[in-house]
Amino acid sequence: MPKILVSDRAQILMPYHVAFDTYEEARLAGKSFGSTKSGIAPFYSDKYAKIGFQVNELFGDEQELKEKIANVCTLKNVMLEHLYHQPLLNEEEIFNTLMEYKEMVEPYVCDTSAFLHQALKDGKKILLEGQLGSLKDTDHGIYPMVTSSSTLAPYGAIGAGIPAASITDVVTVVKAYSSAVGAGAFVSEIFGDEADELRRRGGDGGEFGATTGRPRRMGWFDAVATRYGVRMQGTTEVALTVLDVLGYLDEIPMCVGYEIDGKITKDFPTTPQLEKAKPVLKTMPGWKSDIRGITNYEELPVECRNYIEAIEQEIEAPITMVSNGPGRHEIIHRKSKFSK
Repeated sequence: MPKILVSDRAQILMPYHVAFDTYEEARLAGKSFGSTKSGIAPFYSDKYAKIGFQVNELFGDEQELKEKIANVCTLKNVMLEHLYHQPLLNEEEIFNTLMEYKEMVEPYVCDTSAFLHQALKDGKKILLEGQLGSLKDTDHGIYPMVTSSSTLAPYGAIGAGIPAASITDVVTVVKAYSSAVGAGAFVSEIFGDEADELRRRGGDGGEFGATTGRPRRMGWFDAVATRYGVRMQGTTEVALTVLDVLGYLDEIPMCVGYEIDGKITKDFPTTPQLEKAKPVLKTMPGWKSDIRGITNYEELPVECRNYIEAIEQEIEAPITMVSNGPGRHEIIHRKSKFSK
């Protein structure tokens, strides 16, 4: 049996969440938010409207669960019938789905918060991993082109059910260039053959969305957005990734400021101002070589080290790890003058 624990307080993403996400994107048409159609926004809407299902409810009174399902169907079916013109939800089908989920998770359900608190008391290390970056945060990102929950490191403590003060190290993963999936302002974005070449060479097998498979939008490193993200995360160290990808370039542009209404700023603005921003670029010489296989920071080409250190200077956070390949072992550890 896998060594997996499922929180008894976890919320359950339902098939109708995915359906509602798809219906809403279709309704919005050209004004959609570029959703992955995974049900995320409807899921969080239900959670905060208090009509979502927690795992523990699967193991409670079945009659109470059925009454809650009936209430959910009443609310949802109004929208399905009159807004989306789609088939209505069936109470029995939803109950049966929840019972299938119950059977699936039953061996793993426990109080994960208590488990983690004991781990902290025992002096064990806990690793929390976030998926999306700062600019997708509901409050501090490029609203409304954001996800539906907080993507900031302190929120990890809330999700895990541990004290915020127990997070002592925040490692922020930063790409050596920029990429994005979906709509929204993207100041350092590049287009055409230039973007196609970087997209083809980027990532681990190209820059395409992990969920959707859509080609990612590409751009140069954005120091303004990254410095803001580092600040919002409370970053203690940075892991700089996909650096090896840039080895084909004669020169490497870096966005070091935004021009908005004729004025240059290094502060990350709100979305209406961001939509008007133009990149202020600084160009650095490329290293024109393959850096894969190098394990010692000092063995990197001087142009490569200059690029890393210029990023570090701009974002005001220590880069302690540099990835020069997709393998787990392809990481260069370095000491930084920004380290505390």
